[in-house]
Amino acid sequence: MGPVVLASQLAAGIGVIAGAMIVKNAMEHTGMNPMSTWDRPRCATCNGTGRVTCLCSRWSDGDTGCRTCSGSGRMACRSCGGSGTGRPLPVQISVRSNRPPPYS
Repeated sequence: MGPVVLASQLAAGIGVIAGAMIVKNAMEHTGMNPMSTWDRPRCATCNGTGRVTCLCSRWSDGDTGCRTCSGSGRMACRSCGGSGTGRPLPVQISVRSNRPPPYS
C-alpha cells in the first residue's frame, strides 16, 4: 500500500468515528436515546414528550401559529427545556462557621 492509500483510509476512519460521535451527542441532547431516559424521571409538565400546547393556541379564536411554535400549535416545554426528562433543581447551601473571622 502506498502512502496516499494509507492516508485516505486513515482519513475515512477518522471521519466515521467523528460522525458516530456527532450522532451520539445529538441523540443524547434531543432525548432520542432510550437509554438516557431510564436513569432520569419524566417531566411532570409534558409527561416526557418535551412539547406542550403553545400559548397562541390556548387563547386564540381557532387559529394557531406563531414564531414560537412555527405554526404547529406545540412548543418546547419550559420545565424540561424540550428534553422530556426531569431536571434536578439547583440548590444553594450556605454554611456558617462558628469560628470568629481571622484578624488581619
